[in-house]
Amino acid sequence: MSSYISKYISKIDFSLLSPGEIRKLSAARIITADTYDEDGLPIPSGLMDPRLGTIEPGRRCATCGNRLGDCTGHFGHIELARPVVNVGYAKRMLKWLRSICRECSRILLTDEQQVYYRKKFERHMEVFQEVDEDLIKEIYKICRKAKTCPHCSTERYSVKIEKPTSYYEETPEKGTKPMNPKDVRRRLEKIIPEDLWFIGINPEKTRPEWTILTVLPIPPVCVRPSITLESGIRSEDDLTHKLVDVIRINQRLRENIDAGSPQLIVEDLWELLQYHVTTYFNNEVSGIPPARHRSGRSLRTLTQRLKGKEGRFRSNLSGKRVDFSARTVISPDPHLSINEVGVPKAIAKELTVPIKVTEWNMEEMKQLVLNGPNVHPGANYIIRNDKRRIDLRFVQKRENVCETLKPGFQIERHLKNGDLVLFNRQPSLHRMSIMAHEVKVMENKTFRLSLCVCPPYNADFDGDEMNLHVPQSEEARAEAKILLRVQEHILSPRFGGPVIGGIQDFISAAYILTRKESFFTKGQAQLLLFSAGIRHKMPEPSTTDPDTGEDLYTGKSIFSQLLPDTLNMETTSKYCRKDACEYKQEGGCIKEDCPYEGYVKIINGSLISGVLDKKTFGAMQSKSILHRITKDYGNVAGRIFLDSAVQMLLVLIIEMGFTMAMDDFSVNRNTQNTIQEILQEAAKQVDKYIDAYIRRDESILPSSPGHTYEETLENKVQDVLQKARTEAGEIATNHLGIDNHAVIMTKTGARGNTVNLSQMAACVGQQSIRNQRINRGYRDRTLPHYKENDLSAEARGFVENSYQRGLTPTEFFFHAMGGREGLVDTAVRTSTSGYMQRRLINALQDIKCEHDFTVRNAAGHVIQFKYGDDLIDPARSDHGQAIDINALIAKTRAYKPEASTSEK
Repeated sequence: MSSYISKYISKIDFSLLSPGEIRKLSAARIITADTYDEDGLPIPSGLMDPRLGTIEPGRRCATCGNRLGDCTGHFGHIELARPVVNVGYAKRMLKWLRSICRECSRILLTDEQQVYYRKKFERHMEVFQEVDEDLIKEIYKICRKAKTCPHCSTERYSVKIEKPTSYYEETPEKGTKPMNPKDVRRRLEKIIPEDLWFIGINPEKTRPEWTILTVLPIPPVCVRPSITLESGIRSEDDLTHKLVDVIRINQRLRENIDAGSPQLIVEDLWELLQYHVTTYFNNEVSGIPPARHRSGRSLRTLTQRLKGKEGRFRSNLSGKRVDFSARTVISPDPHLSINEVGVPKAIAKELTVPIKVTEWNMEEMKQLVLNGPNVHPGANYIIRNDKRRIDLRFVQKRENVCETLKPGFQIERHLKNGDLVLFNRQPSLHRMSIMAHEVKVMENKTFRLSLCVCPPYNADFDGDEMNLHVPQSEEARAEAKILLRVQEHILSPRFGGPVIGGIQDFISAAYILTRKESFFTKGQAQLLLFSAGIRHKMPEPSTTDPDTGEDLYTGKSIFSQLLPDTLNMETTSKYCRKDACEYKQEGGCIKEDCPYEGYVKIINGSLISGVLDKKTFGAMQSKSILHRITKDYGNVAGRIFLDSAVQMLLVLIIEMGFTMAMDDFSVNRNTQNTIQEILQEAAKQVDKYIDAYIRRDESILPSSPGHTYEETLENKVQDVLQKARTEAGEIATNHLGIDNHAVIMTKTGARGNTVNLSQMAACVGQQSIRNQRINRGYRDRTLPHYKENDLSAEARGFVENSYQRGLTPTEFFFHAMGGREGLVDTAVRTSTSGYMQRRLINALQDIKCEHDFTVRNAAGHVIQFKYGDDLIDPARSDHGQAIDINALIAKTRAYKPEASTSEK
């Protein structure tokens, strides 16, 4: 019985294989390009030689005697008739040739320079245990400037490369002189070990001439297995195809050399051998055509198997396929908590959680086994103490199996309510792209998700799919519960504000609930409070109905029941007019008395003034109510507040109704005429500028500094048309009124903006491509419907109609042109930003903040002595500030108890 001694690997050295090591490593010298004989058996000394390993089930390896699965394969080798360049080192070899003398192969440094740089190398190696690349670049620059060798006084010639592997030397007598791999190898062989440090080589590990191949290693057959097609024909791997070419050309070259063929033929075959070895290493080298299969497909050789997204590293080592995962389409469910995810019963019965059987859960485990794999909650497998697995699908009498259950057995049970799972949406761009949710098993076939959790996942419900992963150990479940639950990620590490919060309908409902016109009867108030999970308290009625005498409650007092009793804060909503407010201009902000309800004030948990909108209740908003509650009262309080508020607002919007139809954007004839007059006036102004441009009338159209006269015209025209659309939009918005549902959505920030509203109700406006009016088309006109060189607003893509009225055919065409640019731009920007993020991650992945608050990389190099220079964690900051002074003042300000009681 063999005993294994476990040891820790302290380091791994990577270096080139010498020809001797390649031969020593080899199990067979490969001579023939043939693979299998007529009986289908591998040919000895062929590319599928049995000594290289086995890929046939039942057949043993001729070297180690093991069968398929146990034999890891063995290398072979080819003796090359002439040396060839290893294409991976071609550029580096050029630098070496430029850095050494062509006669004595000494480094082109004086003795003093060598002593100086050797000391610098030794010092750097002592500290960092690695070669200083910057020092090697510095030495290379010095060597390139040398005119003669400081050791033998030979004149230095310039060496150049013709990609990928052909070297040339420029001599004064003969001009350009080609250097074959033999010449290059001869020079590299003569470099003394002391000089190797200066060209970046450790003489104890590697010699530079090993980059010129005289022996080619042949990979084991398990690296390049052949497959048998349905027709019975054996198909070889791309590497085998390439090696066949190498061996055939190598044989022809050796035969021609032995036969004393003309030098020209030998050199042609040598060049062909170099081509095949180069494409065997890398089939995407610039300067030569790629090697192709008979079908015309490019061969996937060594480099292609390793590099890129589909290569060995990124596809198989970094990226994995995993068990215990599920994927399906997501759907919204506003009744779920932000911590929950709805899982289809079919998935819950398929995915399992391993549970240890103990004396205390024995009865529960027996019941799960009795339910079996088809009844939820049940179990799929039993794992006995001897590691035997019992598949309950094939057990007829489960009662008998139940009796055999003992402590220590494992039951793989179905997912059930309350289990923790990881939920992920790709692309995973930040840490909140994967979070832990509690399972809620539901009917139907889609994952259900609370709408408030859409922003961190960047999810919507137009067909998005998401992945679910089930942790398989207690440690993993504990880690998910403590670190990954959604409530732990309410505040974003990007800016310290909530990334989770109210969206769309919830924001509209929050505004409707808290505006001053909103009053509710006792029954309505009880329904809203009950839906939010509040059973034990009612606010004081604010007034009575003059007709019925019934008590009425304000929306503010109802919403206040969700707030912590000690919450004090002051902020502004989106309804605040800021500097445009007439009160602010006259004598300063009037705060609680603001007629626009833009000033939000909460005293001791009571909403005193202001309305809730995106700024005070929405996701991705710092200084919102959720932000303050989460920061001051913790993540659990933040989650409870958000869940309760969402349920209350959901009932409100269902009870009151909040719809949008075509009529919501209809304006009366007078408003339509006013809009038309504004647009006609703008068209006249544009025509006036065009006329001035044609006549070059500087009094009407003065040239803008730094612009051509044509650019000046375009800028003026765009300004006029932009202003006209804005004015038309304001008139339409004012006509629609503050109670219009579309206006509520835009004003509160629930959805859309004033531009969308004005485009729907008043005028779509100028269509632009690359921020310019549309100017390309057919022979100096944008469409055949217009005259040549027509510069008018209509002919250059101005859409006068609104979406509600509908676009004319020409307007529709221009609109499609503008929209297409947006689609293309989105697709291009996505790939660019994705690649940028990937490069940043690779550059920064080893950098972290240490316990002494310095920022260091894996080598221990200090990048910052103080993290961020201010030691502030963005995840716990208020938009980069260590503390929000205004919030602190509001929080600590003392209020009289009697005042707060009456206000509550």
